[in-house]
Amino acid sequence: MKLSEARIVVEGLIFASERPLSAQDIAAIIELDVPVVESLVEEIRGSYTQGALLIRNVGGGYQVVTKPELAPWIEKLGRPVISAPLTAASTETLAIVAYQQPVTKAEIEQIRGVRSDSALNNLVDRELVCELGRKAGPGRPILYGVTEKFFEHFGLTSKDELPLKGISEWK
Repeated sequence: MKLSEARIVVEGLIFASERPLSAQDIAAIIELDVPVVESLVEEIRGSYTQGALLIRNVGGGYQVVTKPELAPWIEKLGRPVISAPLTAASTETLAIVAYQQPVTKAEIEQIRGVRSDSALNNLVDRELVCELGRKAGPGRPILYGVTEKFFEHFGLTSKDELPLKGISEWK
């Protein structure tokens, strides 16, 4: 396959995918090396400067999205860009999980100083937090961590991009 053809295929795959598509996924589909795919994606990104769309690297992959400044008009379509906001309790809980993962409910509650059942269930329902397994020890409590959807929702590629690096002092 010629690189010009590959560029079109890469753009089509990113556009058609319901979830962010990693360079590794694309490379496997079109049988090219990952660095070549990454180079093609950067070329495509460069061509999106004048239009309504852009390609973002979120959740460990690439996704075609509309530019943020179009949100007021897109909301008028009846498809809100942002779902109902998280409660303060859910936001606190999500921050603790994001920075401390893997973390148990008891550890979350120790940091927050209040019960966190409802907030944790809300985050699991929204698929921002998931069960990662069980901690060794008495009762084998569930360990929680953030999901790929968390990274997509907040436009991050990894935990390393979380702000406030000193949060690890919570423990």
